[in-house]
Amino acid sequence: MSEENTNGVVPADESANGPAFTIEKIYVKDVSFESPNSPVIFNENVQPDLQLNLNQKVQRLSETAFEVVLGVTLTCKAGDKTAYVAEVEQAGVFGLIGLEPQAIDVLLGTQCPNILFPYVRSMVSDLIQAGGFPPFYLQPINFEGLYAETLRQRQQQGEASLADSEPAGNA
Repeated sequence: MSEENTNGVVPADESANGPAFTIEKIYVKDVSFESPNSPVIFNENVQPDLQLNLNQKVQRLSETAFEVVLGVTLTCKAGDKTAYVAEVEQAGVFGLIGLEPQAIDVLLGTQCPNILFPYVRSMVSDLIQAGGFPPFYLQPINFEGLYAETLRQRQQQGEASLADSEPAGNA
């Protein structure tokens, strides 16, 4: 049996007892907020039009480590003017040891973005409020449903799984 370190966590490389899913690091990769028409936009009495763009990127870092980046771009227009654009890329490094490729693919496409989403939601809301606009709260996203649709599209196009990418950099 492996020993725990001082904070009660069993290191990922000591998971010889079976499969393991670990969160190695969570971090902000990129953040941007623009309000190109302020302060004039604050006086607009128009129903705002919001457009949300969500994307996810997966990069294999080593045999057992993957970087997952959850990106959100929220654009708010008031009439023909842009009120604001908030962009957040929240990333995490996840360890996946002793799992079948299909299980890795499912975890990368569902569990990892579910872990990153609360960080994205908080950052987007804070950016918008700091820009002088009413807070905006991203509604929950069904990553399992999105993954199922992505899987269907990948199968139709004959594309590889998320876990099949080559390691990046010097990892």
